[in-house]
Amino acid sequence: MSALRAADLPLYYNAVSILEDNLAQRADKEALFSDTRTMTFAEVSAEVNQVGNALVSEGVRPGESVALLCLDVPEFVTSYFGCLKIGAVVASLNTLLTPAEYAYMLEDSRARILIVHAALLDRVLPARDQMRWLERIIVIGDAPDGTTAYRAWIEGQATDLDAAPTQRDDFCCLNYSSGTTGEPKGILHAHKDLPLTAHNWGKNVLGLREDDRTFAAAKLFFTFGTGGNLIFPWYVGASVVLMAGAPRDPNNVLGTVSTYRPTILYNAPTGYSMILAIDGLEDAYDLSSLRLCVSAGEALPAPIWHAWKSATGLDIIDGIGSTENYHIFLSNRPDDIRPGSSGKPFDGYEVRIVDDAGADVPDGEVGNLLLKGESAALFYLHQYAKSQETFLGPWLFTGDKYRKDEDGYYHHEGRSDDMLKVGGIWVSPMEVESALIGHPAVIECAVVGATDAADLVKPKAYVTLKTGHAASPDLERDLIGWCGEKIAAYKRPRWVVFVDELPKTATGKIQRFRLRELG
Repeated sequence: MSALRAADLPLYYNAVSILEDNLAQRADKEALFSDTRTMTFAEVSAEVNQVGNALVSEGVRPGESVALLCLDVPEFVTSYFGCLKIGAVVASLNTLLTPAEYAYMLEDSRARILIVHAALLDRVLPARDQMRWLERIIVIGDAPDGTTAYRAWIEGQATDLDAAPTQRDDFCCLNYSSGTTGEPKGILHAHKDLPLTAHNWGKNVLGLREDDRTFAAAKLFFTFGTGGNLIFPWYVGASVVLMAGAPRDPNNVLGTVSTYRPTILYNAPTGYSMILAIDGLEDAYDLSSLRLCVSAGEALPAPIWHAWKSATGLDIIDGIGSTENYHIFLSNRPDDIRPGSSGKPFDGYEVRIVDDAGADVPDGEVGNLLLKGESAALFYLHQYAKSQETFLGPWLFTGDKYRKDEDGYYHHEGRSDDMLKVGGIWVSPMEVESALIGHPAVIECAVVGATDAADLVKPKAYVTLKTGHAASPDLERDLIGWCGEKIAAYKRPRWVVFVDELPKTATGKIQRFRLRELG
């Protein structure tokens, strides 16, 4: 199937079309399932129009930001598309941050309206006096004094609304980076970016179809969640399943699969690993509805892929994307999977692996990954210097280290600031982690650099253990020896630290910089 290009879209295009294209053919089809309510495409569209009209009544104009801090419930969806329909920019905020971080993002986005779930309101109110631009807080659920209840806010609003005549390059959404390296960065995307990635990856590569029902452990505020579990399925007329609960509990994820019977499951590598640690997985939950699983966020180690295939019979399609690109640009395919790799680029995107001087490196050598595609962002909001480092004309500096093998598959070697130089030779933390994760006692791990007594850098592993395995000096020696048998001896970890959990972003990415700070 051919790729969709920006020029294939009308010049004046509003991404709400992804929802409304379903109304003519499948208005009465269930669009979303959740624990609070099930909604058809027609019901979603009517409430979207009410939200849009309520925002217009607040004086929100095209191009202005509206902040959305919400669990994965239907009101997230109706608020999201309500913003798009009137030409506003929806700023979807991470649900696991601190009041100070929300104050930063609301100041940075200059949102006058915040739509927030009642369960998250106490994370915003302590910093309310720092939010100079914020005028109105709309609460999904019980609304305390000084705020407005969502239901009352949209009540009486018309259920019809014309979409704003936005240009396809107008901004429609704002996401803040999930913070694997610390400071969040505001990333704006245009209306055209949503159908481009839905078509070029969701439809052409993943093979999403109308009879699918998707479910993502990745939350909707994250582009992997919004794309995979909202934009992409609705682009082809499929349904979505929403889970408000915490994705870090694998029983929440599997319980949702058993109840709502999705055909596609999106999760992060650590999520699959945690599911595999459940005793009696095959008997405890019914996974028979699934036809395909998808992984992104971090590289999926080959041992997890093989363990999942053995336990469930299901393939995992691993790929890599970024918020800057909204999102996947390298991917395995249902009929072309190489476990342990990120697959290959697909029509709509080009990649290069270059050295620090910008010259292409030979196959097999590690270099910096550059990306070119029409869904890439243009800059970081209010961060000029960082934008110059990342957005290099038509090319995007991803910050990832990669190598391409002789068959054309791309292998993730880590983030640029995660690479270790041991004895003058570059070592990929991903390679060491992949060796460790294959040990029967390990549920997940992360490798960073630490200095020995001679002030030389060596690999140091942080490991969480499966139930039934206890931390001990003997196990530490066993893990180091295990790695020495699987990879070159100089790459093996010199120390193993056992921890109850690894520091992660809300989207499941391991924050290695926090482990380096611990060291």
